[in-house]
Amino acid sequence: MLNPFPELLSFGLIAPFILRIILGYLFINVGYLKITSEKKRWQSFFEGIKLKPASFFVKFFGFVEIIAGVMLVIGLFTQITALILAILTFGELYIEFKEESLLKRNLVFYLLIFTISLSLIFSGAGFFAFDLSV
Repeated sequence: MLNPFPELLSFGLIAPFILRIILGYLFINVGYLKITSEKKRWQSFFEGIKLKPASFFVKFFGFVEIIAGVMLVIGLFTQITALILAILTFGELYIEFKEESLLKRNLVFYLLIFTISLSLIFSGAGFFAFDLSV
């Protein structure tokens, strides 16, 4: 089947760029919320799955998400960062699937960010990334 807009295919690197920026901002936001206003909820979550000390794990995962989000926004080690975030998100997706009341966000949210992370592993960083200049 013919493409209705074949000229747009030459801009194929814009899609990973957009996904990378949005996912990076999302993880910066979620990581920040994890160590500030949602801290108590995440502490009870980590205590519920028997990871102690819970306050350490909340801060650790919050800072990992913030740093990974910044790395995605600037396009540094995009595939490695997306792999780490896909693994974290898959864990949260699995937990949300098993017990809906533990996490604040729903299954569709985790599925969406897992899928975006997975697509960045295969597509790379797109335009305006440090990955392309190396």
